[in-house]
Amino acid sequence: MRSKEQKPFETLSGIPVQEVYTEKDLQEIDAVEDIGSPGEFPFTRGVQPTMYRGRLWTMRQYAGFGTAEETNKRFRYLLDHGQTGLSVAFDLPTQMGYDSDHPMSRGEVGRVGVAIDSLEDMETLLDKIPLDKVSTSMTINATAAILLCLYIAVGEKRGIPFKKLSGTVQNDILKEYIARGTYIYPAAGSMRIITDLFAFCKDHVPQWNTISISGYHMREAGCTAVQEVAFTLGNAIAYVEAALRAGLEIDNVASRLSFFFCVHNDFLEEIAKFRAARRLWAHMMKERFKAKNPRSWMLRFHSQTAGVSLMAQQPKNNIVRVTMQALAAVLGGTQSLHTNSYDEALALPTEESVRVALRTQQIIAEESGVANTVDPIAGSYFVENLTEEIEKKAREYLDKIDAMGGMIRAIEQGYVQKEIQDSAYRYQKEIEQKERIVVGVNAYPEDKPHGEEILRVDPTLERKQCERLKTLRERRDKEKVRIALEKLEEAAQGKENLMPFILEAVRSQVTLGEISDALRGVFGLHREKIVV
Repeated sequence: MRSKEQKPFETLSGIPVQEVYTEKDLQEIDAVEDIGSPGEFPFTRGVQPTMYRGRLWTMRQYAGFGTAEETNKRFRYLLDHGQTGLSVAFDLPTQMGYDSDHPMSRGEVGRVGVAIDSLEDMETLLDKIPLDKVSTSMTINATAAILLCLYIAVGEKRGIPFKKLSGTVQNDILKEYIARGTYIYPAAGSMRIITDLFAFCKDHVPQWNTISISGYHMREAGCTAVQEVAFTLGNAIAYVEAALRAGLEIDNVASRLSFFFCVHNDFLEEIAKFRAARRLWAHMMKERFKAKNPRSWMLRFHSQTAGVSLMAQQPKNNIVRVTMQALAAVLGGTQSLHTNSYDEALALPTEESVRVALRTQQIIAEESGVANTVDPIAGSYFVENLTEEIEKKAREYLDKIDAMGGMIRAIEQGYVQKEIQDSAYRYQKEIEQKERIVVGVNAYPEDKPHGEEILRVDPTLERKQCERLKTLRERRDKEKVRIALEKLEEAAQGKENLMPFILEAVRSQVTLGEISDALRGVFGLHREKIVV
Protein backbone atom coordinates (compact mmCIF):
# COMPACT_ATOMS: atom_id res chain seq x y z
CA MET A 1 0.00 0.00 0.00
CA ARG A 2 3.01 2.34 0.15
CA SER A 3 3.47 4.90 -2.60
CA LYS A 4 5.83 7.77 -3.39
CA GLU A 5 3.06 10.23 -2.58
CA GLN A 6 2.81 9.04 1.01
CA LYS A 7 4.23 11.13 3.84
CA PRO A 8 7.93 10.55 4.70
CA PHE A 9 8.87 7.53 6.77
CA GLU A 10 8.56 8.35 10.48
CA THR A 11 7.54 6.80 13.77
CA LEU A 12 4.11 7.32 15.32
CA SER A 13 5.70 10.16 17.33
CA GLY A 14 6.73 11.89 14.09
CA ILE A 15 10.45 11.10 14.47
CA PRO A 16 11.96 10.81 10.97
CA VAL A 17 13.26 7.34 10.08
CA GLN A 18 16.33 7.10 7.85
CA GLU A 19 16.68 4.49 5.14
CA VAL A 20 19.57 2.85 6.94
CA TYR A 21 21.45 3.34 10.20
CA THR A 22 25.16 2.78 10.81
CA GLU A 23 27.70 3.27 13.59
CA LYS A 24 27.85 6.96 12.59
CA ASP A 25 24.38 7.39 14.07
CA LEU A 26 25.71 6.40 17.49
CA GLN A 27 28.54 8.94 17.64
CA GLU A 28 26.81 10.99 20.35
CA ILE A 29 26.00 7.89 22.42
CA ASP A 30 28.49 6.64 25.01
CA ALA A 31 28.27 2.85 25.21
CA VAL A 32 29.22 2.85 28.91
CA GLU A 33 27.46 5.98 30.22
CA ASP A 34 24.30 5.89 28.08
CA ILE A 35 23.73 2.19 27.44
CA GLY A 36 25.67 0.43 30.17
CA SER A 37 24.93 -3.07 31.45
CA PRO A 38 21.62 -4.66 32.49
CA GLY A 39 20.80 -4.01 36.13
CA GLU A 40 23.17 -1.05 36.38
CA PHE A 41 22.68 2.72 36.22
CA PRO A 42 21.18 4.21 34.03
CA PHE A 43 19.22 0.96 33.48
CA THR A 44 18.81 1.51 29.73
CA ARG A 45 19.15 -2.25 29.28
CA GLY A 46 16.78 -3.23 32.10
CA VAL A 47 16.46 -3.05 35.87
CA GLN A 48 17.65 -6.61 36.60
CA PRO A 49 21.03 -8.06 35.58
CA THR A 50 19.54 -11.41 34.55
CA MET A 51 16.05 -10.21 33.55
CA TYR A 52 13.89 -13.12 32.34
CA ARG A 53 16.63 -15.74 32.74
CA GLY A 54 16.08 -15.35 36.47
CA ARG A 55 12.32 -14.76 36.49
CA LEU A 56 9.72 -14.21 33.79
CA TRP A 57 7.54 -11.13 33.82
CA THR A 58 4.28 -11.36 35.77
CA MET A 59 1.42 -12.39 33.48
CA ARG A 60 -1.39 -10.28 34.87
CA GLN A 61 -4.64 -10.33 32.87
CA TYR A 62 -6.93 -7.38 33.67
CA ALA A 63 -10.39 -8.68 34.60
CA GLY A 64 -13.62 -7.64 36.25
CA PHE A 65 -17.32 -7.45 35.41
CA GLY A 66 -20.70 -7.79 37.05
CA THR A 67 -20.66 -8.78 40.69
CA ALA A 68 -17.82 -9.85 42.95
CA GLU A 69 -18.95 -13.46 42.64
CA GLU A 70 -18.85 -13.40 38.82
CA THR A 71 -15.41 -11.80 38.77
CA ASN A 72 -14.04 -14.24 41.35
CA LYS A 73 -14.94 -17.05 38.95
CA ARG A 74 -12.98 -15.31 36.15
CA PHE A 75 -9.98 -14.79 38.47
CA ARG A 76 -9.87 -18.45 39.43
CA TYR A 77 -10.28 -19.46 35.77
CA LEU A 78 -7.26 -17.34 34.83
CA LEU A 79 -5.14 -18.62 37.73
CA ASP A 80 -6.03 -22.18 36.75
CA HIS A 81 -4.78 -21.42 33.21
CA GLY A 82 -1.38 -20.12 34.30
CA GLN A 83 -1.87 -16.45 35.13
CA THR A 84 0.66 -15.38 37.76
CA GLY A 85 -0.92 -12.20 39.16
CA LEU A 86 -4.36 -10.65 39.52
CA SER A 87 -5.41 -7.33 37.99
CA VAL A 88 -8.80 -5.97 39.03
CA ALA A 89 -11.05 -3.83 36.84
CA PHE A 90 -13.68 -1.89 38.79
CA ASP A 91 -16.95 -0.56 37.44
CA LEU A 92 -17.50 3.15 36.89
CA PRO A 93 -19.51 3.79 40.09
CA THR A 94 -16.76 2.19 42.20
CA GLN A 95 -14.16 4.32 40.44
CA MET A 96 -16.21 7.49 40.99
CA GLY A 97 -17.03 6.83 44.65
CA TYR A 98 -20.72 5.94 44.30
CA ASP A 99 -22.49 2.94 45.79
CA SER A 100 -24.39 0.71 43.38
CA ASP A 101 -27.77 2.05 44.53
CA HIS A 102 -26.87 5.70 43.99
CA PRO A 103 -28.87 7.42 41.19
CA MET A 104 -25.60 8.24 39.40
CA SER A 105 -24.82 4.51 39.20
CA ARG A 106 -27.95 3.50 37.33
CA GLY A 107 -27.14 1.46 34.23
CA GLU A 108 -23.41 1.34 34.99
CA VAL A 109 -23.21 -1.25 37.79
CA GLY A 110 -20.85 -4.05 36.78
CA ARG A 111 -20.58 -2.85 33.19
CA VAL A 112 -16.90 -1.98 32.70
CA GLY A 113 -15.62 -3.76 35.77
CA VAL A 114 -16.70 -5.33 39.04
CA ALA A 115 -19.00 -3.53 41.50
CA ILE A 116 -17.45 -3.24 44.99
CA ASP A 117 -19.49 -1.43 47.63
CA SER A 118 -18.44 -3.02 50.90
CA LEU A 119 -16.08 -5.29 52.81
CA GLU A 120 -18.45 -8.18 52.10
CA ASP A 121 -18.10 -7.57 48.36
CA MET A 122 -14.32 -7.58 48.64
CA GLU A 123 -14.40 -10.81 50.63
CA THR A 124 -16.45 -12.42 47.87
CA LEU A 125 -14.16 -11.04 45.16
CA LEU A 126 -11.09 -12.60 46.82
CA ASP A 127 -12.69 -15.86 47.95
CA LYS A 128 -10.26 -18.83 47.84
CA ILE A 129 -7.44 -16.61 46.52
CA PRO A 130 -4.25 -16.83 48.64
CA LEU A 131 -3.50 -13.18 49.32
CA ASP A 132 -0.15 -13.97 50.92
CA LYS A 133 0.98 -15.71 47.71
CA VAL A 134 -0.70 -13.82 44.83
CA SER A 135 0.21 -10.24 43.92
CA THR A 136 -2.84 -8.12 43.13
CA SER A 137 -2.97 -4.99 41.00
CA MET A 138 -6.01 -2.73 41.32
CA THR A 139 -6.75 -0.19 38.61
CA ILE A 140 -8.34 2.38 40.87
CA ASN A 141 -7.52 6.03 41.43
CA ALA A 142 -9.88 8.45 43.21
CA THR A 143 -11.04 5.69 45.58
CA ALA A 144 -7.70 3.83 45.73
CA ALA A 145 -7.27 4.38 49.48
CA ILE A 146 -10.68 2.83 50.16
CA LEU A 147 -10.10 -0.21 47.95
CA LEU A 148 -6.68 -0.81 49.50
CA CYS A 149 -8.22 -0.65 52.98
CA LEU A 150 -10.90 -3.15 51.90
CA TYR A 151 -8.14 -5.46 50.61
CA ILE A 152 -6.15 -5.10 53.84
CA ALA A 153 -9.26 -5.78 55.92
CA VAL A 154 -9.94 -9.02 54.02
CA GLY A 155 -6.37 -10.16 54.67
CA GLU A 156 -6.72 -9.16 58.31
CA LYS A 157 -9.88 -11.25 58.73
CA ARG A 158 -7.95 -14.23 57.33
CA GLY A 159 -5.10 -13.67 59.77
CA ILE A 160 -2.62 -12.53 57.10
CA PRO A 161 -0.16 -9.90 58.40
CA PHE A 162 -0.18 -6.60 56.52
CA LYS A 163 3.51 -7.04 55.67
CA LYS A 164 2.75 -10.21 53.66
CA LEU A 165 0.31 -8.48 51.32
CA SER A 166 1.78 -7.51 47.95
CA GLY A 167 0.39 -5.68 44.97
CA THR A 168 -0.23 -2.26 43.48
CA VAL A 169 -2.90 0.40 43.50
CA GLN A 170 -2.83 2.69 40.49
CA ASN A 171 -3.63 5.73 42.68
CA ASP A 172 -2.67 8.17 39.88
CA ILE A 173 -5.14 11.05 39.96
CA LEU A 174 -3.23 13.47 37.72
CA LYS A 175 -3.75 11.39 34.59
CA GLU A 176 -7.45 11.27 35.49
CA TYR A 177 -7.55 15.07 35.27
CA ILE A 178 -5.65 14.87 31.97
CA ALA A 179 -7.21 12.00 30.04
CA ARG A 180 -9.56 9.62 31.80
CA GLY A 181 -12.02 11.55 33.96
CA THR A 182 -12.68 9.30 36.99
CA TYR A 183 -11.70 11.95 39.51
CA ILE A 184 -13.65 13.14 42.57
CA TYR A 185 -11.77 15.74 44.59
CA PRO A 186 -9.67 18.78 43.62
CA ALA A 187 -5.90 18.37 43.41
CA ALA A 188 -5.11 19.41 47.00
CA GLY A 189 -7.41 16.84 48.61
CA SER A 190 -6.45 14.14 46.12
CA MET A 191 -2.72 14.65 46.64
CA ARG A 192 -3.18 14.51 50.41
CA ILE A 193 -4.93 11.13 50.18
CA ILE A 194 -2.17 9.85 47.90
CA THR A 195 0.67 10.93 50.19
CA ASP A 196 -1.20 9.58 53.24
CA LEU A 197 -1.35 6.22 51.45
CA PHE A 198 2.40 6.44 50.73
CA ALA A 199 3.19 7.05 54.41
CA PHE A 200 0.83 4.36 55.72
CA CYS A 201 2.16 1.64 53.43
CA LYS A 202 5.77 2.53 54.21
CA ASP A 203 5.09 1.75 57.87
CA HIS A 204 2.46 -1.00 57.64
CA VAL A 205 2.27 -2.60 54.14
CA PRO A 206 5.91 -2.44 52.97
CA GLN A 207 5.52 -4.82 49.99
CA TRP A 208 2.76 -2.73 48.43
CA ASN A 209 3.50 -0.51 45.42
CA THR A 210 1.70 2.65 46.46
CA ILE A 211 1.22 4.16 43.02
CA SER A 212 1.36 3.07 39.39
CA ILE A 213 2.02 6.24 37.47
CA SER A 214 0.16 5.70 34.25
CA GLY A 215 1.07 6.78 30.76
CA TYR A 216 -1.30 4.15 29.41
CA HIS A 217 -4.48 6.20 29.57
CA MET A 218 -2.84 9.26 28.07
CA ARG A 219 -1.63 7.09 25.19
CA GLU A 220 -5.12 5.69 24.78
CA ALA A 221 -6.41 9.28 24.62
CA GLY A 222 -4.09 9.97 21.68
CA CYS A 223 -0.65 11.09 22.86
CA THR A 224 2.54 9.96 21.13
CA ALA A 225 5.24 7.71 22.60
CA VAL A 226 7.39 10.76 23.33
CA GLN A 227 4.50 12.52 25.08
CA GLU A 228 3.71 9.36 27.03
CA VAL A 229 7.23 9.30 28.48
CA ALA A 230 7.29 13.04 29.19
CA PHE A 231 3.84 13.39 30.73
CA THR A 232 4.14 10.20 32.79
CA LEU A 233 7.46 11.29 34.27
CA GLY A 234 6.07 14.80 34.72
CA ASN A 235 3.28 13.35 36.85
CA ALA A 236 5.84 11.26 38.74
CA ILE A 237 7.81 14.41 39.58
CA ALA A 238 4.64 15.99 40.99
CA TYR A 239 3.98 12.97 43.23
CA VAL A 240 7.56 12.86 44.48
CA GLU A 241 7.51 16.58 45.27
CA ALA A 242 4.19 16.21 47.11
CA ALA A 243 5.61 13.35 49.16
CA LEU A 244 8.69 15.38 50.06
CA ARG A 245 6.49 18.31 51.13
CA ALA A 246 4.56 15.87 53.33
CA GLY A 247 7.80 15.04 55.14
CA LEU A 248 8.61 11.69 53.53
CA GLU A 249 12.18 10.78 52.60
CA ILE A 250 13.01 10.37 48.93
CA ASP A 251 14.33 6.80 49.14
CA ASN A 252 11.29 5.67 51.14
CA VAL A 253 9.00 7.01 48.40
CA ALA A 254 10.90 6.34 45.19
CA SER A 255 11.68 2.70 45.91
CA ARG A 256 7.95 1.84 45.92
CA LEU A 257 6.94 3.80 42.82
CA SER A 258 5.89 1.81 39.78
CA PHE A 259 4.80 2.82 36.30
CA PHE A 260 2.24 1.69 33.74
CA PHE A 261 2.80 2.11 30.02
CA CYS A 262 0.91 1.37 26.83
CA VAL A 263 2.44 -0.76 24.06
CA HIS A 264 1.33 0.49 20.66
CA ASN A 265 1.89 -0.72 17.10
CA ASP A 266 5.20 0.95 16.18
CA PHE A 267 7.27 -2.04 17.29
CA LEU A 268 10.76 -0.56 17.45
CA GLU A 269 9.64 2.83 18.75
CA GLU A 270 7.89 1.12 21.65
CA ILE A 271 11.05 -0.81 22.58
CA ALA A 272 13.09 2.40 22.41
CA LYS A 273 10.46 4.23 24.47
CA PHE A 274 10.90 1.89 27.43
CA ARG A 275 14.70 2.17 27.24
CA ALA A 276 14.52 5.98 27.11
CA ALA A 277 12.06 6.17 30.01
CA ARG A 278 14.30 4.04 32.24
CA ARG A 279 17.38 6.13 31.46
CA LEU A 280 15.60 9.45 31.91
CA TRP A 281 14.06 8.42 35.24
CA ALA A 282 17.37 7.08 36.57
CA HIS A 283 19.14 10.39 35.89
CA MET A 284 16.22 12.36 37.29
CA MET A 285 16.07 10.47 40.58
CA LYS A 286 19.84 10.45 41.10
CA GLU A 287 20.62 14.00 40.01
CA ARG A 288 17.46 16.03 40.56
CA PHE A 289 16.13 14.37 43.71
CA LYS A 290 19.46 13.09 45.10
CA ALA A 291 18.13 9.61 45.83
CA LYS A 292 20.86 7.38 47.25
CA ASN A 293 19.31 3.92 47.02
CA PRO A 294 19.89 2.36 43.56
CA ARG A 295 16.38 0.88 43.76
CA SER A 296 15.06 4.45 43.74
CA TRP A 297 16.70 4.99 40.35
CA MET A 298 14.93 2.01 38.77
CA LEU A 299 11.86 2.57 36.62
CA ARG A 300 9.82 -0.60 37.15
CA PHE A 301 6.73 -0.89 34.98
CA HIS A 302 3.65 -2.85 34.07
CA SER A 303 2.57 -2.68 30.44
CA GLN A 304 -0.62 -3.32 28.55
CA THR A 305 -1.18 -3.74 24.85
CA ALA A 306 -2.99 -0.84 23.19
CA GLY A 307 -6.76 -1.03 23.53
CA VAL A 308 -7.18 1.84 21.09
CA SER A 309 -5.40 -0.20 18.41
CA LEU A 310 -8.04 -2.95 18.54
CA MET A 311 -10.53 -2.86 15.69
CA ALA A 312 -14.12 -4.10 15.55
CA GLN A 313 -13.58 -4.86 11.85
CA GLN A 314 -12.01 -8.30 11.34
CA PRO A 315 -11.42 -8.75 15.10
CA LYS A 316 -9.18 -11.81 14.71
CA ASN A 317 -6.58 -9.42 13.25
CA ASN A 318 -6.28 -8.07 16.79
CA ILE A 319 -4.53 -11.29 17.86
CA VAL A 320 -1.64 -10.33 15.57
CA ARG A 321 -1.60 -6.75 16.85
CA VAL A 322 -1.56 -7.88 20.47
CA THR A 323 1.21 -10.43 19.81
CA MET A 324 3.39 -7.78 18.18
CA GLN A 325 2.78 -5.34 21.02
CA ALA A 326 3.40 -7.97 23.70
CA LEU A 327 6.70 -8.90 22.08
CA ALA A 328 7.72 -5.22 22.07
CA ALA A 329 6.94 -5.01 25.80
CA VAL A 330 9.09 -8.06 26.53
CA LEU A 331 11.98 -6.84 24.39
CA GLY A 332 11.58 -3.47 26.11
CA GLY A 333 12.05 -5.08 29.54
CA THR A 334 8.61 -5.01 31.15
CA GLN A 335 8.18 -6.45 34.68
CA SER A 336 4.48 -7.23 34.22
CA LEU A 337 2.20 -7.52 31.18
CA HIS A 338 -1.48 -7.61 30.29
CA THR A 339 -2.42 -8.72 26.78
CA ASN A 340 -5.76 -7.45 25.49
CA SER A 341 -8.31 -9.87 24.10
CA TYR A 342 -9.16 -9.79 20.42
CA ASP A 343 -12.86 -9.07 20.98
CA GLU A 344 -12.47 -6.02 23.25
CA ALA A 345 -13.42 -3.60 20.49
CA LEU A 346 -16.84 -5.29 20.62
CA ALA A 347 -17.46 -5.99 24.31
CA LEU A 348 -15.85 -7.25 27.51
CA PRO A 349 -13.75 -10.33 26.67
CA THR A 350 -15.11 -13.86 26.67
CA GLU A 351 -13.33 -16.74 28.40
CA GLU A 352 -12.07 -17.96 25.03
CA SER A 353 -10.57 -14.63 24.01
CA VAL A 354 -8.99 -14.14 27.45
CA ARG A 355 -7.39 -17.57 27.16
CA VAL A 356 -5.93 -16.69 23.74
CA ALA A 357 -4.54 -13.46 25.19
CA LEU A 358 -2.90 -15.30 28.08
CA ARG A 359 -1.56 -18.02 25.79
CA THR A 360 0.03 -15.27 23.67
CA GLN A 361 2.23 -14.30 26.62
CA GLN A 362 2.99 -17.91 27.46
CA ILE A 363 4.06 -18.71 23.89
CA ILE A 364 6.36 -15.66 23.82
CA ALA A 365 7.84 -16.76 27.16
CA GLU A 366 8.22 -20.45 26.46
CA GLU A 367 8.64 -20.81 22.69
CA SER A 368 10.09 -17.65 21.12
CA GLY A 369 13.55 -17.70 22.75
CA VAL A 370 13.53 -13.93 23.42
CA ALA A 371 13.71 -14.51 27.19
CA ASN A 372 16.89 -16.56 26.96
CA THR A 373 19.26 -13.59 26.89
CA VAL A 374 19.09 -10.15 28.49
CA ASP A 375 18.10 -7.22 26.25
CA PRO A 376 18.68 -9.03 22.93
CA ILE A 377 17.94 -5.92 20.86
CA ALA A 378 20.68 -3.76 22.41
CA GLY A 379 23.27 -2.45 19.99
CA SER A 380 20.85 -1.99 17.11
CA TYR A 381 21.95 1.21 15.39
CA PHE A 382 18.34 2.22 14.86
CA VAL A 383 17.05 1.32 18.32
CA GLU A 384 19.91 3.04 20.16
CA ASN A 385 19.54 6.16 17.99
CA LEU A 386 15.77 6.17 18.50
CA THR A 387 16.18 5.73 22.26
CA GLU A 388 18.37 8.85 22.27
CA GLU A 389 15.85 10.83 20.18
CA ILE A 390 12.90 9.91 22.42
CA GLU A 391 14.85 10.88 25.54
CA LYS A 392 15.86 14.25 24.07
CA LYS A 393 12.33 15.11 22.97
CA ALA A 394 10.84 14.00 26.29
CA ARG A 395 13.36 16.20 28.13
CA GLU A 396 12.22 19.17 26.04
CA TYR A 397 8.63 18.60 27.20
CA LEU A 398 9.72 18.24 30.84
CA ASP A 399 11.74 21.47 30.67
CA LYS A 400 8.70 23.29 29.32
CA ILE A 401 6.48 21.85 32.08
CA ASP A 402 9.02 22.90 34.73
CA ALA A 403 9.01 26.42 33.28
CA MET A 404 5.21 26.50 33.63
CA GLY A 405 5.52 25.74 37.36
CA GLY A 406 5.18 21.97 37.28
CA MET A 407 2.69 19.36 36.14
CA ILE A 408 -0.29 20.49 38.22
CA ARG A 409 0.01 24.02 36.83
CA ALA A 410 0.39 22.62 33.29
CA ILE A 411 -2.78 20.57 33.77
CA GLU A 412 -4.68 23.52 35.24
CA GLN A 413 -3.72 25.61 32.21
CA GLY A 414 -4.87 22.86 29.86
CA TYR A 415 -1.44 22.52 28.24
CA VAL A 416 -1.10 18.74 28.57
CA GLN A 417 -4.69 18.09 27.50
CA LYS A 418 -4.26 20.29 24.42
CA GLU A 419 -1.04 18.52 23.39
CA ILE A 420 -2.78 15.14 23.59
CA GLN A 421 -5.86 16.35 21.72
CA ASP A 422 -3.72 17.74 18.90
CA SER A 423 -1.80 14.46 18.60
CA ALA A 424 -5.01 12.43 18.56
CA TYR A 425 -6.45 14.66 15.85
CA ARG A 426 -3.33 14.33 13.67
CA TYR A 427 -3.33 10.54 14.00
CA GLN A 428 -7.03 10.20 13.13
CA LYS A 429 -6.62 12.54 10.17
CA GLU A 430 -3.74 10.43 8.87
CA ILE A 431 -5.92 7.31 9.01
CA GLU A 432 -8.84 8.99 7.29
CA GLN A 433 -6.55 10.28 4.54
CA LYS A 434 -4.86 6.84 4.27
CA GLU A 435 -1.48 8.25 5.19
CA ARG A 436 -1.45 5.52 7.85
CA ILE A 437 -2.85 2.14 6.97
CA VAL A 438 -5.00 0.18 9.43
CA VAL A 439 -5.55 -3.28 8.02
CA GLY A 440 -9.23 -4.15 7.74
CA VAL A 441 -10.31 -0.54 8.32
CA ASN A 442 -8.97 1.78 5.61
CA ALA A 443 -7.32 -1.03 3.60
CA TYR A 444 -8.25 -4.65 2.83
CA PRO A 445 -11.83 -4.32 4.15
CA GLU A 446 -14.46 -7.06 4.23
CA ASP A 447 -18.21 -6.59 4.15
CA LYS A 448 -19.20 -9.63 6.19
CA PRO A 449 -20.14 -9.16 9.88
CA HIS A 450 -17.63 -10.12 12.57
CA GLY A 451 -19.67 -13.14 13.75
CA GLU A 452 -18.00 -13.26 17.15
CA GLU A 453 -19.70 -14.42 20.32
CA ILE A 454 -19.48 -11.57 22.81
CA LEU A 455 -19.81 -11.38 26.58
CA ARG A 456 -23.07 -9.84 27.75
CA VAL A 457 -23.39 -8.70 31.37
CA ASP A 458 -26.62 -9.99 32.94
CA PRO A 459 -28.86 -6.89 33.42
CA THR A 460 -30.36 -8.43 36.58
CA LEU A 461 -26.97 -8.26 38.34
CA GLU A 462 -27.45 -4.56 39.09
CA ARG A 463 -30.73 -5.20 40.91
CA LYS A 464 -29.20 -8.06 42.89
CA GLN A 465 -26.20 -5.95 43.87
CA CYS A 466 -28.48 -3.18 45.12
CA GLU A 467 -30.53 -5.69 47.11
CA ARG A 468 -27.39 -7.02 48.81
CA LEU A 469 -26.38 -3.49 49.66
CA LYS A 470 -29.80 -2.74 51.16
CA THR A 471 -29.60 -5.88 53.31
CA LEU A 472 -26.14 -4.91 54.52
CA ARG A 473 -27.31 -1.46 55.57
CA GLU A 474 -30.22 -2.94 57.51
CA ARG A 475 -28.20 -5.40 59.59
CA ARG A 476 -24.94 -3.56 60.25
CA ASP A 477 -24.26 -1.65 63.49
CA LYS A 478 -25.53 1.83 62.63
CA GLU A 479 -23.88 3.44 65.63
CA LYS A 480 -20.46 2.10 64.64
CA VAL A 481 -21.04 3.43 61.13
CA ARG A 482 -21.94 6.90 62.45
CA ILE A 483 -18.92 7.08 64.73
CA ALA A 484 -16.53 5.88 62.02
CA LEU A 485 -17.78 8.51 59.55
CA GLU A 486 -17.61 11.29 62.14
CA LYS A 487 -14.01 10.41 62.97
CA LEU A 488 -13.08 10.27 59.28
CA GLU A 489 -14.59 13.71 58.61
CA GLU A 490 -12.81 15.17 61.63
CA ALA A 491 -9.49 13.70 60.47
CA ALA A 492 -10.01 15.07 56.94
CA GLN A 493 -10.57 18.54 58.37
CA GLY A 494 -7.26 18.24 60.25
CA LYS A 495 -3.87 16.88 59.30
CA GLU A 496 -3.88 13.29 60.56
CA ASN A 497 -3.15 10.43 58.16
CA LEU A 498 -6.52 9.36 56.74
CA MET A 499 -5.69 5.71 56.12
CA PRO A 500 -6.31 4.39 59.68
CA PHE A 501 -9.70 6.13 59.71
CA ILE A 502 -10.68 4.70 56.32
CA LEU A 503 -9.54 1.25 57.46
CA GLU A 504 -11.64 1.48 60.62
CA ALA A 505 -14.62 2.61 58.54
CA VAL A 506 -14.47 -0.39 56.19
CA ARG A 507 -14.08 -2.72 59.19
CA SER A 508 -17.35 -1.19 60.48
CA GLN A 509 -19.09 -2.00 57.15
CA VAL A 510 -19.21 1.62 56.03
CA THR A 511 -19.64 1.54 52.26
CA LEU A 512 -17.34 2.96 49.61
CA GLY A 513 -19.92 5.56 48.64
CA GLU A 514 -20.42 6.71 52.23
CA ILE A 515 -16.68 7.13 52.77
CA SER A 516 -16.38 9.05 49.49
CA ASP A 517 -19.31 11.29 50.44
CA ALA A 518 -17.68 12.12 53.78
CA LEU A 519 -14.50 13.21 51.96
CA ARG A 520 -16.52 15.09 49.31
CA GLY A 521 -18.03 17.11 52.13
CA VAL A 522 -14.56 18.20 53.27
CA PHE A 523 -12.51 18.41 50.06
CA GLY A 524 -15.20 19.38 47.53
CA LEU A 525 -15.36 18.34 43.86
CA HIS A 526 -12.93 18.81 41.00
CA ARG A 527 -14.28 20.73 38.00
CA GLU A 528 -12.78 19.90 34.62
CA LYS A 529 -11.10 22.63 32.62
CA ILE A 530 -12.52 22.68 29.09
CA VAL A 531 -9.74 22.87 26.51
CA VAL A 532 -10.46 24.22 23.02
